[in-house]
Amino acid sequence: MSSLSRELVFLILQFLDEEKFKETVHKLEQESGFFFNMKHFEDQVQAGEWDEVERYLCGFTKVEDNRYSMKIFFEIRKQKYLEALDRQDRAKAVEILVKDLKVFASFNEELFKEITQLLTLDNFRQNEQLSKYGDTKSARNIMLIELKKLIEANPLFRDKLVFPSFKSSRLRTLINQSLNWQHQLCKNPRPNPDIKTLFTDHSCSPNSNGGRPPPTNSPLMGPIPKAGAFPPIGAHGPFQPVVSPAPGAIAGWMSGTNPSLPHAAVAAGSPGLVQPSSAAAFLKHPRNSTGVTSMDYQSADSENLMKRIRTGPSEEVSFSSVMHTPNVCSQDDLPKVIVRTLNQGSNVMSMDFHPQQQTILLVGTNVGDIGLWEIGSRERLVHKAFKVWDISAASMPLQTALVNDAAISVNRCVWGPDGLMLGVAFSKHIVQIYTYNPNGELRQHLEIDAHVGGVNDIAFAHPNKQLCIVTCGDDKTIKVWDAATGRRQYTFEGHEAPVYSVCPHYKENIQFIFSTAIDGKIKAWLYDCPRSRVDYDAPGLWCTMMAYSADGTRLFSCGTSKEGESHLVEWNESEGAIKRTYSGFRKRSLGVVQFDTTRNRFLAAGDDFQIKFWDMDATNMLIAVDADGGLPASPRLRFNKEGSLLAVTTSDNGIKILANNDGVRLIRMLESRAIDKNRGPSEPINSKPLLGNSLGPLANVSPAAAPIMERPDRNPAAVSISSLGTMDSSRLLDVKPRISDDVEKILSWKSSDIVDTSQLKALRLPDPVPAVKVVRLIYTNSGMALLALASNAVHKLWKWQRSERNQLGKATAYVVPQLWQPPSGTLMSNDVNENKPSDESSACIALSKNDSYVMSASGGKVSLFNMMTFKVMTTFMSPPPAATFLAFHPQDNNIIAVGMEDSTIQIYNVRVDEVKTKLKGHQNRITGLAFSQTLNVLVSSGADAQLCVWSIDGWEKKKTRFIPAPAGRQAPLVGETKVQFHNDQAHVLVVHESQIAIYDSKLECSRSWYPKDTLPAPISSAIYSCDGLLVYASFYDGAVGVFDADSLRIRCRIAPSAYIPSFSVSGNSASPLVIAAHPSEPNQIALGMSDGTVHVVEPIDVEQKWGGPSSHDNGSMPSNSSNPSLSGQASELPAR
Repeated sequence: MSSLSRELVFLILQFLDEEKFKETVHKLEQESGFFFNMKHFEDQVQAGEWDEVERYLCGFTKVEDNRYSMKIFFEIRKQKYLEALDRQDRAKAVEILVKDLKVFASFNEELFKEITQLLTLDNFRQNEQLSKYGDTKSARNIMLIELKKLIEANPLFRDKLVFPSFKSSRLRTLINQSLNWQHQLCKNPRPNPDIKTLFTDHSCSPNSNGGRPPPTNSPLMGPIPKAGAFPPIGAHGPFQPVVSPAPGAIAGWMSGTNPSLPHAAVAAGSPGLVQPSSAAAFLKHPRNSTGVTSMDYQSADSENLMKRIRTGPSEEVSFSSVMHTPNVCSQDDLPKVIVRTLNQGSNVMSMDFHPQQQTILLVGTNVGDIGLWEIGSRERLVHKAFKVWDISAASMPLQTALVNDAAISVNRCVWGPDGLMLGVAFSKHIVQIYTYNPNGELRQHLEIDAHVGGVNDIAFAHPNKQLCIVTCGDDKTIKVWDAATGRRQYTFEGHEAPVYSVCPHYKENIQFIFSTAIDGKIKAWLYDCPRSRVDYDAPGLWCTMMAYSADGTRLFSCGTSKEGESHLVEWNESEGAIKRTYSGFRKRSLGVVQFDTTRNRFLAAGDDFQIKFWDMDATNMLIAVDADGGLPASPRLRFNKEGSLLAVTTSDNGIKILANNDGVRLIRMLESRAIDKNRGPSEPINSKPLLGNSLGPLANVSPAAAPIMERPDRNPAAVSISSLGTMDSSRLLDVKPRISDDVEKILSWKSSDIVDTSQLKALRLPDPVPAVKVVRLIYTNSGMALLALASNAVHKLWKWQRSERNQLGKATAYVVPQLWQPPSGTLMSNDVNENKPSDESSACIALSKNDSYVMSASGGKVSLFNMMTFKVMTTFMSPPPAATFLAFHPQDNNIIAVGMEDSTIQIYNVRVDEVKTKLKGHQNRITGLAFSQTLNVLVSSGADAQLCVWSIDGWEKKKTRFIPAPAGRQAPLVGETKVQFHNDQAHVLVVHESQIAIYDSKLECSRSWYPKDTLPAPISSAIYSCDGLLVYASFYDGAVGVFDADSLRIRCRIAPSAYIPSFSVSGNSASPLVIAAHPSEPNQIALGMSDGTVHVVEPIDVEQKWGGPSSHDNGSMPSNSSNPSLSGQASELPAR
């Protein structure tokens, strides 16, 4: 079902609830499986309606789906059984035992026996474990607490527990908009139309005189029905009145225009984000009056935005059990306790917390350097002094600006939405983009000569599902850049003063950008339209920044006038008017006030040497905190994602970290786990947020919301550069103390050759089953298990258990895992082809994102297994031809790409058991498939050594190429060729026994490596590390190579004697056939061997890494000049 069809179901659910069709509501919830109504479920459980409880549950999960589901059904049936015993209804208890509980006997026979024995007791409370069982009501309430936890943890209920937030009577509103639109298209529109049915399109009957009625408004605007002009429809009351846009007007601030038509005239009144009730055309540019009413046909984006036109008071959806509760604010939720003081050494201009690692803080200063701090350990992980990476590629205006005045400052530094990238905007011309991995390493990615003059703001956005960088500058423009290549995609011109800030956002699938300039003008831009859709004034008419609440539903701005008057306001987007103004600022602020939002609840601003807090729903200030003094007049501040920590700048070039109760616990937890030596950010404690995310799923948050909340006021930079040259940092006259470069050096192996078991940690996984070669090997997505497929079509699963030595239960070579099997002893075995031995058939395997299912084939039918029970859920695609490779569609787990033995690729829908299309282009069997969601393509490889690129949208072939044979090898190549996308989703690792190579999206080879010298054997397998910084390759002589992913230079060679103790003694000739990389530990790999063994290998110390640091870490990266003009431009921006 498409996303729009899914949304239609939610609209119908809301309508049915508003019309009090309660039973129908819950029936549709169950049948659609889109929304699990926890309130309804609780009511049924408390009422003991067990049949309805199970019937409702079955719309979302079945007993055998996973361990959470099994536990949910078991708890319900156990309670039903105990209640029957409590009523002394033995017959009913026996029926429940036989019909409902016996299904669990195969999983835990002892427990089933114990439950059965309760029948022999006069009172089941005589059983020790049930001695505290109270009355029925209290027992149901206790069970409900456990059930809610299980449901929330069950991946099958993910995204189904929260009803989407939209206005009440939304379906009525959309219907009324449709009627208004139909009325606009009438040849003879009447002022008071008579709507009698929804079954056919509306059309007004002609007037008696046959003529067209005169327009009710100005001749430019055309006839506009009055609000509420349509009569009541049906028995349930009138539809919500919606004002129709005029035929000649542009309805909605983001609607597109036909470029051949002149701009609409400006109507009197407040300009709006969405069409106001006066039907005012709010666009800035004048339109020449023609005196003729015309219809302005909308673009596709505009048609989507027409749905947003609405009037009347804003009401939240009144769906049963999912109404928004008002914010209940407690001052204990505000971070006020000082837990850390950091000495940056230079004036801090900008800060941003990592979106996932809650205690990693990015800092930019007035001398152009950036740093990364780990708050828990007080350690500065990275320090980068400013330098131009490639001065030869810099534009002449930039070179001239640096020669005339080399002082440069960071204006803004922000993390990308996934935390794998960060951007820095400087006070002269350029932005620099780094990639970041969880080990705390920064790598140069892009240097873009973005604007003439200063780059005043930078943010990340996702137009057209592609990660982009949005910048603005002194040259009065906003520009959008491809985050992968640095190519400029859009330029927006229209401001008459330097642009101060940008705020990318999206609503209802429409991407747009707000921008503010220092003349106080706010504009909004659609990516597909070069003209601004909004033009109105910000309070204070000077430096203003805008930010959305974390859930993307509320828009705020904060700014300061030239006279020092500060304004913090909330906007009414539907009217383009100020909804709420917050009070509590000093009458004359000393500098441009900065602000931030957190948890959809609080606002904070730095003013009058203090941090001031507001509840979003109240205009009066909650409290002001001075953080024990030492703050500047207008301190800069930044919340972490959870709102548990707040970073604030100090007047002595430092940073104070304030925490609430959750933040204090987080810091104490970090301290309690600290060890004597410094800990890098890759340690498990910081691999993801420790506290529950109060902001909800990431899908509900704007990807660009985080980067736009904090804007520094601007001060002169305090660094000078005596010459250009290589821009050596030794030539910087810096006001800060020098920091040792040791913090950036990587703990590494002393030698690049590892030949002995003492030089690494290796573990052979336990396996009593007779050895058969391993042909496929993958880690589960959780990183807690390894799944191998042997050549005899049998799967093996090793699970690591939580223990004192392994608290997270992650795969490791330091703890022996369990070779896991369900209690039934079932083997997970693939179907095989009777006409072809399984060890001669191509094997393939793919794992679902939640680790619940595995899809696999070994020459026979494709099987779908339940990973908990090992049971076959279904089989499909009987050979011939046999499946040779499997890949899940990145956006729909029901769609899989299946590579076939006959060289075709079948796009198969599991849910409807149907092949949607067949892709033809290879000449031999398919051996590799990889999706890129960013590029919207599928890349395939075959045993013909050919690569093909297919568009996901229409499945047409876009490009094809054969990989070249290395020197001295006969062409064309044949043999298995594998492909894997890098984390950037733009580069592809191509693996053949003769080479490993990196290709771009156009199938251009950027670098390659061929077996030679110390690694001469053919390549058996290769894979990227989880952070994308390394490539691991295994060889048929037993060796393993570790390569730098950027340059494909060898960082480390691992001899087989290092991970197989008996290799040199017993003449062991086993070699790795397949290599797997841990999904969250970049230095851990697993090797599937030709003798059937599996080895897990990692460095001897958890902080060490394979090989030495790459020689390319400080090399030149692509640089883009957006304006080669020599004409510089002096900054008109206020001093930071």
